[in-house]
Amino acid sequence: MGLTTLGKISVLSTQYSLNSTKPRVCFVIDRLSRAGTESQLLALIRNLDRTRVEPTLCLLNGQDDESRSLFPVDCPVLDLGLRKLMGGRSTISAAMRLRAFWKQHQVNVVQAYFLDSAYFALPLARLSGIRHTIRVRNNSGYWLTPRHRWLGRMLGKIGTTLTNSEIARLAVIEAVGLNPQRVRVIENGVDLDRFQNIKPPDTAGPAVRIGAVANLRQVKNIDGLIRVAASICGKHPHARFQVAGEGDERPALAEQIQKLGLNGRFELIGSVVDVPAFLAGVDIAVNCSHSESMSNAVLEYMAAGRAIIATDVGANGRLIRNEQEGLVVPAQDDAALEEGLRRYLDDPTRASSYASAARIRAEREFSRLAMVKEFEEFFVTLLKQKRPARTRAGQPNRSNSDS
Repeated sequence: MGLTTLGKISVLSTQYSLNSTKPRVCFVIDRLSRAGTESQLLALIRNLDRTRVEPTLCLLNGQDDESRSLFPVDCPVLDLGLRKLMGGRSTISAAMRLRAFWKQHQVNVVQAYFLDSAYFALPLARLSGIRHTIRVRNNSGYWLTPRHRWLGRMLGKIGTTLTNSEIARLAVIEAVGLNPQRVRVIENGVDLDRFQNIKPPDTAGPAVRIGAVANLRQVKNIDGLIRVAASICGKHPHARFQVAGEGDERPALAEQIQKLGLNGRFELIGSVVDVPAFLAGVDIAVNCSHSESMSNAVLEYMAAGRAIIATDVGANGRLIRNEQEGLVVPAQDDAALEEGLRRYLDDPTRASSYASAARIRAEREFSRLAMVKEFEEFFVTLLKQKRPARTRAGQPNRSNSDS
């Protein structure tokens, strides 16, 4: 959205009084899907204690079938139907509708996810008299351009930047140049109850199933997993690979599978609604990304009690400690990934031990309940402050963080 449009909105907007001490938080996101960030947001909305925090939800354009099917039933939702931030009448009309929605629900905190939502909603919130704005950036910023760095710096100056790992926190401070006191960490949590009845993995069985939950994008390195699978399957004919997820890379990945003769051995099964059911059919779970912040997939692997191998990016090494709850290998290293898989295939006892330890660690440190409570405290504390949230520099938010 251009500065001209912001100027028009500023002229049309008038501030409204927000005297409530109860957090009334409007979450703004492009659309809904079953991907990690969107799933975490929906879980947060679903589990917030309404006596402490009242949520509302705004979608820039949530008119597709998947997005509409995920609308929360116990939270007011505004779908702006805004396809592009073009700077024209549609953008101004959407801004005025959103502002009216905020006024109707007495919103006093706006929390935005992804680029378009942040660029659209956070300046508008400040122009509308909402002092507390939060930009969520749950990645290490590998994609940043000079323009995005500048815009991120501007948004960071008017509110709090929230991320889900200390790695991402340090990355945004360095790349965007934000005041460390304005960047806060709240780690992701996982709904343990959904994974309660999954049987332990069986890497000693007649057919070992190796799986991943990942969007089919370059950063997820599924092409690397396919290369490793070609080598693994030559020496372990009982191994089978499946990836649950969709994305732009599907045609290229399907072609790679065919060229390497992996048809029937490596499947791209598309998006799955029931992740626990998928993981129940997996013995070894893989995260082979080039970049992560705090991976929802790895948290789900832990909750499912799978034997996990993950690349040493983002918070992966905090979630599963190498040789304790799983195997952590260097990123962009096919040989290391292959060696880790072979260790599990050759040593079912190791795989079983790490899988059990991963479930215990998830229960102890990364429950969904703990995450929701932390968000509630964050919002309540935020509203008590005269200025946007400030935290101690260099400190992860969880008191039980590993050193």
